[in-house]
Amino acid sequence: MNKIGIIGGSGLYEIEGFEAHEWVPVDTPFGSPSDEFLTGQLKDRDVVFLPRHGRGHRIMPSELNHRANIWAMKQLGVSWIISASAVGSLQPQYTPCDIVLIDQFIDNTKQSSTHTFFGGGIVGHVTFAEPVCEELRTVLLAAADHAGVKAHDRGTYVNMEGPAFSTRAESLRNQKLRFDVIGMTNLGEARCAREAEISYATLAMVTDYDCWKVEEEPVSVETVIACLQKNASSAKAIIQQAIPKIPSDPAWPSHRSLDNAIMTEKSAWPSDAIEKLKPIIGRFL
Repeated sequence: MNKIGIIGGSGLYEIEGFEAHEWVPVDTPFGSPSDEFLTGQLKDRDVVFLPRHGRGHRIMPSELNHRANIWAMKQLGVSWIISASAVGSLQPQYTPCDIVLIDQFIDNTKQSSTHTFFGGGIVGHVTFAEPVCEELRTVLLAAADHAGVKAHDRGTYVNMEGPAFSTRAESLRNQKLRFDVIGMTNLGEARCAREAEISYATLAMVTDYDCWKVEEEPVSVETVIACLQKNASSAKAIIQQAIPKIPSDPAWPSHRSLDNAIMTEKSAWPSDAIEKLKPIIGRFL
């Protein structure tokens, strides 16, 4: 138990010193996760890796099953998740190949109903004012400094739905609203992780300027891929530095996020909902 989860691109688990054990399939009551989970050890810690879009990048952002991915992580004993994902920059100070340690989200998706485990007779409302685990984010920021990686402290991540990139009007609006980066994946993960009492933080890897910066070429798959290799190297270096600094026992506020969050009286919890949510609400049973 008390493992560290990593969610990112398929090549992210090729970290020096990572001793891979096996790919583990996990069935969940919320459907299929993105892929099997690669278990192993890094820096003497148990690590569980999930390729967010599946090996071979088969799953679109709007098709990601965040509930299944996070439920499976919880079932496998994960207490911390480090997310690494590509983003577009919405401000001039964030240049391609930089890392942003975001601390806030804006939800521009239409999928919030799929970003919760609750329902079906059990109502829960977690506090989400600070959607990123500050303790884990601070560890990652220090790790970036030790690894010599250019990382920005704090930022707001706009979660769009995709799969198309922004229109120029959308990009200019987001830039003028002073949002910092834009991506398609992390908000649902963060919400589900908070409900699962898993500490969650994001390495937002800048690949482009979206399309608000008219003197730059608009974002394309080609521009994203061109920056991803360097970004992946930076993310690996940060993760290597961060893993030994993460406590062995989950005792951060995010590990108690369901305290006072469940509104439904326990006597009214339906048995099928209890069974479905057992990894999530197990400490209350």
